[in-house]
Amino acid sequence: MAQGKSAEEISEYRRKQIFLALVDAQDHGMGVALSRKKIAKRFGLTVAQIRRIEQEGLDRQWPPL
Repeated sequence: MAQGKSAEEISEYRRKQIFLALVDAQDHGMGVALSRKKIAKRFGLTVAQIRRIEQEGLDRQWPPL
């Protein structure tokens, strides 16, 4: 996934996978800032993209919320 893509250009299915990975990392004790960095690296995105996906997941109550 290119870092140049906006969060909206990533499929909803993929954004939900990213959100799940982020929540899972935080649920297992990883801090918020570190989890964002780790998940960004894992999915080849920027932290800013991760933040947008995170906010969308919270706003839309995506699982596992």
